[in-house]
Amino acid sequence: MRCTGLPTALSVLAAVSLAACTRGTPQAGVWTWVKGASAVGQLGTYGTRGVASPINVPGAREAQVSWMDRTGNLWIFGGTGFDSTGTFSYLNDLWKYSPIQHEWTWVGGAAQVNEAGRYGTQGVQDPRNIPGARQSAVAWHDSAGNEWMFGGYGADISGKTGYLNDLWKYSPVTGQWTWVSGSEHENTAGRYGKRGVAASGDVPGGRYLAVAWTDGAGNLWLFGGKGYDAAGKLGNLNDLWKFSPAEGRWTWVGGSEHVNAAGRYGRLGVTTPSGAPGARQGAAGWTDATRTFWMFGGIGEDANGTEGNLNDLWKFSPAEGRWTWVSGSPYVNGGGQYGRRNVPAAGNTPGARSLSITWTDPAGHLWLFGGVRTVPGGPSGYFNDIWEYSPSAGQWTWVGGTARPDLRGVYGRRATAAAANLPGARQAGAAWCDAKGHVWMFGGYGVDSVGVSGNLNDLWEYRPGKSGK
Repeated sequence: MRCTGLPTALSVLAAVSLAACTRGTPQAGVWTWVKGASAVGQLGTYGTRGVASPINVPGAREAQVSWMDRTGNLWIFGGTGFDSTGTFSYLNDLWKYSPIQHEWTWVGGAAQVNEAGRYGTQGVQDPRNIPGARQSAVAWHDSAGNEWMFGGYGADISGKTGYLNDLWKYSPVTGQWTWVSGSEHENTAGRYGKRGVAASGDVPGGRYLAVAWTDGAGNLWLFGGKGYDAAGKLGNLNDLWKFSPAEGRWTWVGGSEHVNAAGRYGRLGVTTPSGAPGARQGAAGWTDATRTFWMFGGIGEDANGTEGNLNDLWKFSPAEGRWTWVSGSPYVNGGGQYGRRNVPAAGNTPGARSLSITWTDPAGHLWLFGGVRTVPGGPSGYFNDIWEYSPSAGQWTWVGGTARPDLRGVYGRRATAAAANLPGARQAGAAWCDAKGHVWMFGGYGVDSVGVSGNLNDLWEYRPGKSGK
């Protein structure tokens, strides 16, 4: 999720003050535990649909979709977690958090898990429409303030679970969903057509853990994930797609129509027509101040076609249609090079990982928090390290957190900023960035205040600076 400073819907956000007198004065580079529990496994308190309350809170979850609206409210949809009864599975509840009122509102969807999708008529907005319960979908926002969501793993129109390729649009003005594209059924193969040519029949196959960006013209871009290729085969993908909301059509732009393609790295820092990241899932994505797309890591195929954790950083120019390998290793399971805290250096790089939490600051710098590393027979765990990447300088900076995995959270007092505070290591949480460049982070799967791992529903606030823990 990016901050303000670009000509997007988020650039007109109202400034959300994080220095309210009831919450103390935030300090540069410190965390504040705002809402939710310091322990894993919490069920949701839904209250009355559409009514904000100080006791409302989403249940603990990971892999939810998130966005920020034009007035600075934070939104989440679905994920894998706990419903109102404490049952754990796929969710389709829609929540809104007001940083001004400090209250959650249950907006829509079910208070129970595993709800089937209600699709209605394609292209027609309807108050009865709702996407089915799911995790690990991707989301975009457009210049009109609408939110878009694609795919994920969850329930289709009949309640069967699998990889989805449905595209939805949500209007915060009407509070209604529109089924725009894709199938009502799970595990659909991709229809690729001709590379670079939009066609009404073309559509990405069902998938989850993809990466998404929005370009300056308002087009929605999708890369990779785990799902189904043109032949209906399941695996990691490296296909690149563009959807035009104006035309209502998908275009297959690049990458392979087949799963598990190896990366084509070329020379570090050199853009070539043949360069392309390998197939992957769970990568991190950003858009910088120049509308260049960035992607880091994930689990997928390296230069040799070997699958594992990646720490390669790539950039893609939508105008040129070309990828550039920027930093990190072309091979799996690369280690982190932390250097000195708060000191950028050419040799610094986060270690290989997936499912990190990301945002972009007003200066266009890319930020990464935590993630997970899983290496059979080797070092594994969840992280809470914080990294900043400057596209202009081409360097990573280790800003905060620790290089050690699986550290518990230090919560301190609720609503009180403190230098000792630090969210526990985690993966697949949600992040937003407000008009002042302050960051909000919710949930994920990680480590709580006593060192127990599980799904979280804690809401944190972070003011970036150079004095982070």
